[in-house]
Amino acid sequence: MTGFRRTVLTVALLNLAWFAVELVAALRIGSVSLLADSADFLEDASVNLLIAVAAGWSARARARVGMGLALLMLVPAAGFLWTLVGQLRAPQVPHAVTLSAVGAGALLVNLGCAFLLARWRRAEGSLARAAFLSARNDALANLAIIAAAGLTALRPSIWPDIVVGVGIAILNLDAARQVLAAARAEAKAAP
Repeated sequence: MTGFRRTVLTVALLNLAWFAVELVAALRIGSVSLLADSADFLEDASVNLLIAVAAGWSARARARVGMGLALLMLVPAAGFLWTLVGQLRAPQVPHAVTLSAVGAGALLVNLGCAFLLARWRRAEGSLARAAFLSARNDALANLAIIAAAGLTALRPSIWPDIVVGVGIAILNLDAARQVLAAARAEAKAAP
């Protein structure tokens, strides 16, 4: 097993474990941003498992997988829309301390994953770029979740949580666009 495959499998397991933690917390406190972020952790685990499988394939096959991964990266945006509708129908202010603690834990996981993936982000094409961008974007999202928790603690409201959820969805859409562009370039350059 190559170092790259070992790295993405480690990242996949870290993401899968934190998905479970964040999902339980999101459901307990009614947080839109944590639920969207937990879906993102599940998506990241899936992406990294797919990357580990496709890493040894030809450039053309990797480019096809990269295009598929770009579509898969849209899943959290769909999850956000579903949770947003529920939150708007029956507003529930999330518990700020739990939101902050879970956001901080997620930040540590994502920073660790981004650090592990950073050395591979340019060497392995669109697949490595997809993994790195996911981890980087998730760390940014986690900082926003912690900020939303602070705002919610100061003035209880559903809106900081919802705004962060929108931001997470936008980050995922941009990352999907970048991965799709890298996969198309990889497909054109393939023999």
